[in-house]
Amino acid sequence: MEWLQRLKTIYDIIRPVVDIALLAFLLYKAYDLLIKTQAVQLVKGAGLLALFYGIAYLLKLSTLQWLLTILGPGLFIAIAIVFQPELRKIFIRLGQGELFHPDSKPRIGQLEAVITAAEILSQQRRGALVVFPRRINLKSIMETGTRINGEISSSLIVAIFEFDGPLHDGAMVIQNGRIAAAGCFLPLSEQQDIRKSFGTRHRASLGMSEQSDAVILVVSEETGAISLAVDGKLYYDLSPLEVQRKLKELLDRGVRGGESEQTTAAPDNAVGSTIDDGKDVFVER
Repeated sequence: MEWLQRLKTIYDIIRPVVDIALLAFLLYKAYDLLIKTQAVQLVKGAGLLALFYGIAYLLKLSTLQWLLTILGPGLFIAIAIVFQPELRKIFIRLGQGELFHPDSKPRIGQLEAVITAAEILSQQRRGALVVFPRRINLKSIMETGTRINGEISSSLIVAIFEFDGPLHDGAMVIQNGRIAAAGCFLPLSEQQDIRKSFGTRHRASLGMSEQSDAVILVVSEETGAISLAVDGKLYYDLSPLEVQRKLKELLDRGVRGGESEQTTAAPDNAVGSTIDDGKDVFVER
């Protein structure tokens, strides 16, 4: 049929464009994922091995080529073992649907309600953990707690984190402009060089930020400090205005397509200390 032939002709014309566009999208997402999980070192190691092998092949260095042929598989396995935590994070993020999962951010008024609650909790020295998912689905985290599906209000947040309450020690998840769940369990950070004064809440916030692209607000029960954790970094002891500005910026960027660690600036009242895996933990002066 003539119209089918026309469709086939049109498809043949646009097929290379579609092919290149999809490949570019997948390469960009793969690069973005590698950057966020710090697995770029894994790619660099594999690339270095391939470079040495290519040089040995072109220059006909038979001994080096033979040695790399023998040791190559073992070296790749060793690299995979060394970078096992990063590979696990990559597969976790892929399984959680980071590539295609859309997520809506809270409105300004809702953010203000959360920050007001954080101020109240800070003044009363009551700890809190609030998770703001971005593109990665945190359904598995919410299933560890109690479903709320309630409107965001400062009074409800303060009540949930009441001393000795059943949901006090867990984390609250705010998703799609509502309090989705509370009393949720978060994974603890795998970082070794963490400030000893940081308790379980701070370690859990860092752990959640390492395994997802979520932004986590933390209120310290010991000091009342309000902090933010994102991409394996902790921004410690921020003022309410800094929290509001940083939260809005991070959630906006998360919806638009993510943020790399290099683009996140430290607040004026914080300094960074580099730890073994290259991530920064910000501590008060």
